[in-house]
Order: sequence, then C-alpha cells, then structure tokens
Amino acid sequence: MRDDQQPADEPDHHPVFGSAEDEDRPAPALGRSRRRRALRTALLSIGVLALALALLVGGGAWFLADRYGGNVARVQDVFTGLDPSARPAAATPATATDADPVTFLLVGSDTRAEVVDGQLPDARSDAIMIARLSGDRQHVQFISIPRDSWVDIPGRGKNKINAAYAFGGPSLLIQTVEQLTGVRIDHFAAISFDELISMTDQLGGVDVEVAETTTNGPYTFTAGVNHLDGDMARWYVGQRYDLAGGDFDRVRRQQNYLRSMFGKLFAAGTFDSVGQVDSVLRIITGSVAVDDSLGTTDLLELALSARSVTPEDVDFFTAPVLGTGTEGAASVVYLDPVDGARMWGYLNSDSLGQNAAEFADQALPDVPR
Repeated sequence: MRDDQQPADEPDHHPVFGSAEDEDRPAPALGRSRRRRALRTALLSIGVLALALALLVGGGAWFLADRYGGNVARVQDVFTGLDPSARPAAATPATATDADPVTFLLVGSDTRAEVVDGQLPDARSDAIMIARLSGDRQHVQFISIPRDSWVDIPGRGKNKINAAYAFGGPSLLIQTVEQLTGVRIDHFAAISFDELISMTDQLGGVDVEVAETTTNGPYTFTAGVNHLDGDMARWYVGQRYDLAGGDFDRVRRQQNYLRSMFGKLFAAGTFDSVGQVDSVLRIITGSVAVDDSLGTTDLLELALSARSVTPEDVDFFTAPVLGTGTEGAASVVYLDPVDGARMWGYLNSDSLGQNAAEFADQALPDVPR
C-alpha cells in the first residue's frame, strides 16, 4: 500500500518518520576482559553507566546524571487536558510484581530538535508504537500501530491514526490510542530517528535482513543480510515507494533497524573506550523528548530498574490487521478488533511477553513471506 501524496524518498527530509502530509577526547581504554564486562554492564541502562563511570573517575555521578538524563528534552502538559475518568485503568499484572508496568507511547518524528518552550510546534508522526516495560523489569514489548490505521479520533470522527497527532499533538494521539486499545499510557516519547541513526557509524554499522531486493537513492539493498552504515541506514528505513508491502514493510524496516541496533549495543566488543560509550549515549539521549512528568532522576531510576533486560528480552509486534482499503481518496489499514482485543488484554495483564507465540505469525495483507 502506498501513499501517493507523499514526496519522493529523501534521506534528509523526514528520512525515517515523515510528516502526516496525507492529512494528512576519549577516556583511556580498559583492559580487555574488564572492558567487555564494564561496558556491557554500562550499556544496560543510563543509570548503570552513571554508576560505572562514577566509580572509574572517582565520583561525580551528579554530573553524569545531568549529562545523559539532562540531555533529554521535555514536552510540557502532555497529560494535563485528559479527563481522568475517561481514561483506562492502569495495567494489572496477572502475576504479582514488585513494581508497576510502565507504558510509553512512542512516536517517530523529526521534531525532537524543534522542542521550543516545552512544545513540539510541528507535530509529525510516521511511526507509532506502544512500548511496555514489564512489572518484573525483565521484558520489553514494542507494538507498532500502522500510521494509516483507520480509527475513531475523539472529537474528529474517523481518520488515519497519524492524523490525531497532526490535529492535536501528543495529547490527542494518547486519547486516540487509549480509546482504541483500552491500555493506559503512562508516558509519551518523541524520537528523532534521523538523529538516532547518526550513531550507526559509532556502532560499526548494523546488519539487517532484507526480504527482497530493492533500490532507494544511491543504494541497492539485496535480499538477505545487508551491512548498513549510517547513510545506508537512512535510505533503508526512509524508503516509502517500491516496497511490496507498503506501510507494513516500512513498519518491518523500522523494527528491523531497532532490533539490530539493540543487538549491536549489547554485543561484546562493540566499544573500545568509555569515550565511545559516552558519544553513543549522548546521541541516544539527544534524540529523545519525553513528557515533563519524567524528571532526570525518574529516568535514571527507570533505566536502573531495567538493567537486566537484554535484546533477547525485547519483542516486537504489530497491531493485528484485517486488511487494507480506501476511504475517499485515502489508502487505509483496517485493524482486527478481535485479535487486537486479545493482544491489548494481554498487555493490560502484563502478559504479552509470555503469550508472544500467539502473534508470531501475524499475517499482514499483501506482504510476501
């Protein structure tokens, strides 16, 4: 499925998450064994990095907290206008846990750098994901909602889900997602993948699996495993046309890149120095804006609580889909309310990770396997 009103693929113009235009001084290297152990541990979370580096430099954790947690931009008043009585109840784990699950609504946007006075003045969204950190802090799930999903938008009627972000920014998108899923959103995050992808070269590139050979810009991505540097990654994830599965293939590419990036971050031998880790974490935190209820201390505590999560503990899903069609002149995606209710039910009981196999073979329409 294609959005014929979208501009030609350009890596420097909404390269990964485009607009809703259809509405539309490195530190000395550690010894090899100590380095691998320390750096792998550090990468588990910003909080652990702060603690590890604080020990290495003999103090100054407050500086490191500000350097990383303070590098994250804040978006103001995201939840202020929401009616508490109309919102879903918080997730209740089927098995008792020491902590509450934490649910983020993530949007892919190139507006992270444009946060002005706590606002995202030019709301754009091409990728929409629900991200859940489980109550036991052992698992993370990402659920992509296709941007062309035809849904009810509070006060606006039926439209594509990414139009909610264009109409009313984070608050209206949160209302729309909560109404659609019955899942309460605890926090909001906007991510600039253009900035995030800029660390690909710092990681030595990433490997992604390409379903079938395609060309975008100066690059041809051949079927099979492709090793991408930063520029190639922009063209790979930013491709809009000539994908057999259209929007679904864009979702897969977004997920493929994230999966490969996570794996490389955690892989032994990726980093040679603390300075390289510092550079990567500055890029990561500099590519994110979160709602203003998450202070620096909150972010570091949350990261520290998730220190044992590894790439093997991260699952990617797509909201179940019935098929595609048209509404007026717009190409849209129809979500499956039955399978969707089952997925959202698992998420509300914090058990989607344990039941991931039920959605392992999600059939997306018109997408070659």
